Amino acid sequence: MAASCVVLLALALMLLLLVAWKRWRWGRAARHVIVVVLGDVGRSPRMQYHALSLAKCGFSVTFLGFCTSKPHDELLQSDRIQIVSLTELQRLAVGPHILQYGVKVVFQAVHLLWKLMCRKPAAYIFLQNPPGLPAIAVCWFAGCLCGSKLVIDWHNYGYSIMGLVHGPGHPLVLLAKWYETLCGRLSHLNLCVTNAMREDLAENWGIKAVTVYDKPASFFKETPLDLQHQLFMKLSRTYSAFRACSEPSDSGMERSAFTERDAQSGTVTCLPGRPALLVSSTSWTEDEDFSILLAALESKGPLKEYYSRLICQKHFQHIQVCTPWLEAEDYPLLLGSADLGVCLHRSSSGLDLPMKVVDMFGCCLPVCAVNFQCLHELVKHEENGLVFEDSEELAAQLQMLFSKFPDPAGKLNQFCKNLRESEQLRWDESWKRTVLPLITDT
Repeated sequence: MAASCVVLLALALMLLLLVAWKRWRWGRAARHVIVVVLGDVGRSPRMQYHALSLAKCGFSVTFLGFCTSKPHDELLQSDRIQIVSLTELQRLAVGPHILQYGVKVVFQAVHLLWKLMCRKPAAYIFLQNPPGLPAIAVCWFAGCLCGSKLVIDWHNYGYSIMGLVHGPGHPLVLLAKWYETLCGRLSHLNLCVTNAMREDLAENWGIKAVTVYDKPASFFKETPLDLQHQLFMKLSRTYSAFRACSEPSDSGMERSAFTERDAQSGTVTCLPGRPALLVSSTSWTEDEDFSILLAALESKGPLKEYYSRLICQKHFQHIQVCTPWLEAEDYPLLLGSADLGVCLHRSSSGLDLPMKVVDMFGCCLPVCAVNFQCLHELVKHEENGLVFEDSEELAAQLQMLFSKFPDPAGKLNQFCKNLRESEQLRWDESWKRTVLPLITDT
């Protein structure tokens, strides 16, 4: 009897110690969040925005990802955000493809788990999906060990993107779908980018998610004319498309292809008869078919090398094509200087929305976008832009929009006016309304 009491007392004491330890650990972790991207941090704007919003709300943030390209300055300058680089293992050059992929996945799993366990305890682990293989299971396991809650931000489905390359019936694609379906249910909280994806997750995956629409950050806005000129002159040093066709007769004038500046007064004006500036943002991936735009332009007058070769084969008479890689700070300036955006993103799942259009709208830049299932949640045809099905329809739209350019009474100006008057919600405000209550009430 006495022995039983001692055992019960010891168990109770152990339970009390465990509860106290967990509370101590939670207290240390409550204001710390780990953000994970099994990809390039600089090319993961939505996760950068999550990190910035968390930091602005008083959380300390550790951002794990590949440091291939430069993130936005605001992220680098925040004293609440620490970026920790993950090592990217390039696929082996020998052996069967499935073996190469397997070795890479095992390496990523071990490496990511080690990096997570070396960090101080976190209240939440925010994970971008895709890519979620093997990150979902690894982050969940690390969370179990460290008392962290897993938040998956569903941008798309990884298996559907893989299906564009390998085909929907490929064993790797089927494995990825099984993995996402199984491991996606391990999270404590799920965010997604559209209502269509939220409904699909609920109906077909048994996952309850909250829609958090992409919204433009505060630095996506119309670019003042003097900053436009600075950007064009900077780009003209590298890209001929931004250089003036002729030198100004007055030596006191500085000229780009679009603007000129009076050196004495500093006044910047648009060049009479300047060309229109059309922008199409891309990451050169399989879910964007740039041949649509090239065919449309021709009728009017990871894949970068492929499309660059196609561009060289075209014989445009009144069109110049430029494919620059812009610094993070220059990208919003270019969008805010352009006349029209073109989006060629075809969702692999039909359930995500192109963030590039969100950024364009933040700059009051009208868009022509290729149609897919849930695009109507973002692009309103004939209100903030136009929707097209193929290159012929895009060509007709470009002809109509630019035939009298610049036309103050034309559709481009009307679309811009509609975007200005829409008083779009910015990311920080939207995040505080939708995400912050979820992580402070749980």
